[in-house]
Amino acid sequence: MTTRTDVVPAGIDGERLDRFVAALSELSRSVATRLVKSGDVLVDGLPATRPSGCVAEGQRVDVAMPDDVDLTPQPDPSIEITVVFEDDAVIVIDKPAGLVVHPGAGNNDGTLVNGLVARFPEIADVGEVHRPGIVHRLDRGTSGLLVVARTQNAYLDLVEQMSAHEPSRIYEALSWGLLETEAGTIDAPIGRSVRHPTRNTVTKSGRRAVTHYQVRDRYELPKPVTLIRCELETGRTHQIRVHLRAIGHPVVGDREYDGGRPGLDPGRPFLHAEELRFHHPVTAEEVVAISPRPPDLEACLAGLS
Repeated sequence: MTTRTDVVPAGIDGERLDRFVAALSELSRSVATRLVKSGDVLVDGLPATRPSGCVAEGQRVDVAMPDDVDLTPQPDPSIEITVVFEDDAVIVIDKPAGLVVHPGAGNNDGTLVNGLVARFPEIADVGEVHRPGIVHRLDRGTSGLLVVARTQNAYLDLVEQMSAHEPSRIYEALSWGLLETEAGTIDAPIGRSVRHPTRNTVTKSGRRAVTHYQVRDRYELPKPVTLIRCELETGRTHQIRVHLRAIGHPVVGDREYDGGRPGLDPGRPFLHAEELRFHHPVTAEEVVAISPRPPDLEACLAGLS
């Protein structure tokens, strides 16, 4: 039996449990209701047996899926995919901002994975069934590079590399304010926010998180901001966004982490995964991928001085 897990997003706060389960599992409402009543649905680790009960933002919902349910995302050839490297084992994608990586609550289709299984159908059997081939993720609003495994052996090797923090992942970010130091390291554990359960925060009870940064440029007008090169040593959810907010310099355009301010709005977080390095899972040679700054972020910088 496969378990499908997701966290209730803000937009679905207060929704009936059976409806949320149906959306999460892509099952019919009647099947979702049966799963709830039979104890196959856990909310924050506890059985929830009332289909009419409401879910709250930030709750974790686990659904024990019936064995006869196909969780494989449906192929969607209309999803445009920019491939920057491809061979029989791996694919490196340049993801645009606004594209969700894999299906989840509220995003059952129209994701990168739906496009991937249309173009590379063999990945349907690689990795986790509802996010095949996916080794690491980028937030919806973040653009740039991510590697996808094309075979199960490649997937296992890349997951091991990620767990050992071996790949080099470099991002460009524009942050509010003028950083005083030219370079530094943010070593601060990250965990779930109690006040805002769908967000993360720096907390002593969190998992180790380390971000290295280097200033590229500073701008005074129209608002003081700093262009930064960030390198992940670890890869926690929202890590760069959380760390920059924690030091008082949130990412410009990041409304979720206090970066949405008047005077400068790129329309999404100014965060781009510009460089990715990893060892090829078959040849062990280093693969290096570079993604140029997208036009929307170029336009944002063009207005600064």
